[in-house]
Amino acid sequence: MDFLASDALRGRGSATRDEHIAALFAASQFQALGLEPGGDHGSYIQKAPVPAALPPQLQKYLSRFENTQRTETWNAIGILRGSSIPGETILLTAHLDHLGVAAEGKGDVIYNGADDDASGTTAVLTLAHMLATGKRPKRTIVFALFGSEEIGGFGNHAFLDHPPVPLSQIVANLEFEMIGRPDPAVPPGTLWLTGYTRSDLGPELARHGAHLVNDPHPDQLFFQRSDNYALARQGIIAHTVSSFGLHHDYHKTSDEIRTIDFNHMTSAIASMAGPIRWLADSEFKPQWNQRQNPKLNPPEAKP
Repeated sequence: MDFLASDALRGRGSATRDEHIAALFAASQFQALGLEPGGDHGSYIQKAPVPAALPPQLQKYLSRFENTQRTETWNAIGILRGSSIPGETILLTAHLDHLGVAAEGKGDVIYNGADDDASGTTAVLTLAHMLATGKRPKRTIVFALFGSEEIGGFGNHAFLDHPPVPLSQIVANLEFEMIGRPDPAVPPGTLWLTGYTRSDLGPELARHGAHLVNDPHPDQLFFQRSDNYALARQGIIAHTVSSFGLHHDYHKTSDEIRTIDFNHMTSAIASMAGPIRWLADSEFKPQWNQRQNPKLNPPEAKP
């Protein structure tokens, strides 16, 4: 967490050298754990091009930030192969990137992105450490850290175009996004799940010990504002785990490691380990609730 949110990584700007360094760091963690590589050519890194001509709204957005070449993005992917349920995969994800460096300004110009989303990236890496230790799970678990979420989700699109396992084998996806601080809108020690009522995944995980409740901010449309949504649009049961309390450091240079509540974050990650282990060892297959499959009934668009 300290490394990912440090000034040395210059805010891990989408599709920049700094995002690449973050991906290589995550890849080294997967390799050290002995996970199978899920990237290109037997590596842990999946590289994908970023379009030369971004949509006008993104070009305008990228103009609060440093003018740097953005031609490629990088995912880091590791695979913990299941022991006895072939053809079924649990996918745990987060996004590596943040906003990078401001084009101009005085004082602090680095968007460190400690909560967004060094916290989620740290959660996935920590869960990889926890789940790779001891007896192998029955189902395969893929750990994927996406690049360029902040400028249009190009990393998750690359994953969908070249998945390390067939998409039809993915039983469930949990994205971890902004879990570094508690949300006062829910009870202490609690996380929330976007789209909680859309499928039976959240309630089932809660029954097995996950401290998960419904998203208390439905007006923010968070279900369709993270990497999980691209997978959900493919029909995959995909949700985001978060505790973002709409704090004022969101997308600001003040989103630094000093703002992180490590007691909350440690508890949050630990609370998910057992339920995810159960999911990886069970034969339970989550389903969309009636008329809630985004592939068939897309929700309203992102604001």
